[in-house]
Order: sequence, then structure tokens, then C-alpha cells
Amino acid sequence: MTKSKLLGMDNVGIAVESLDDAISFFIELGLTLEGRAMVEGEWAGRVTGLGHQRVEIAMMVTPDGRSRLELSRFLTPAVVADHRSAPVNALGYLRAMFTVSDIDETLTRLRTHGAQLVGDVVQYEDAYRLCYIRGPEGLLIGLAEPLGSHR
Repeated sequence: MTKSKLLGMDNVGIAVESLDDAISFFIELGLTLEGRAMVEGEWAGRVTGLGHQRVEIAMMVTPDGRSRLELSRFLTPAVVADHRSAPVNALGYLRAMFTVSDIDETLTRLRTHGAQLVGDVVQYEDAYRLCYIRGPEGLLIGLAEPLGSHR
């Protein structure tokens, strides 16, 4: 019997209140809306363990086509917890990190969608400029600009 192997990562999921605001933010960042749909019914609840659920999802894809972000707006059952304002050292989901060609220009564009810098833009050795921002609904997003030979 051959051992099963990991083929890749399909997507990262984030639950949001406003799907439209989140889509606009991630489009401004450079992702593309791949599709939007309602997911509901017994089969979906069996996967998540939530029973009958009704969730509107939007699948966003990175420019290279290799990574996806699934944005979910739960209609039923009701949302039971809110981790959006958790600090960067909280257990569980921390953030999604995106590579950008120009961190300053990206910050300028994302600020028009409500993004706020968490700390400072810093440089790590000669490799990257990095920062964390809070996007729509307080989502923690990392930005990394490769420098020198890392470009």
C-alpha cells in the first residue's frame, strides 16, 4: 500500500460580516474574485459539524493562480465567536501574509479601504520589508516586500 502524500494547500478560510467589503479589499490587494456562491444544506453541515448551515462564500485567487482565500459570511447558524481584534500573539489563526512588489504603494492603496498599520514597516536583514495591517473588520494581514536577491 502506498502512503498518501500532500499535494498542496487548497485555500485559507476567513469568516467575515461583509463579503462585499472583504472582496473589495482583497481585489485592491491584487487577488481576483474567482467565484461567489451560496453553500447550504445537510452535506455542508456534515463537513463543518455545524448541522444545517447557510453560508455565502467568495473564492479569491492570487495572481500566480497557486493560492486561494475563501471568504465566508455565515447566515445560519449565527456566529458564536469573534477573534478579529486578537493580538498577534494570540493562539489560533494569526494572519495571512502576502508578497507585494512595493509595500509603500500597497499600503497607500489599502488605506483607502480602511487598512491600518499595526506597528511599523520594518526591514529584516537584506531580505524583506515587512508589516502587519488590520484590514476590513480588523482582519490581520501581513505584507512582505522582497529585497535584493529575494525578488
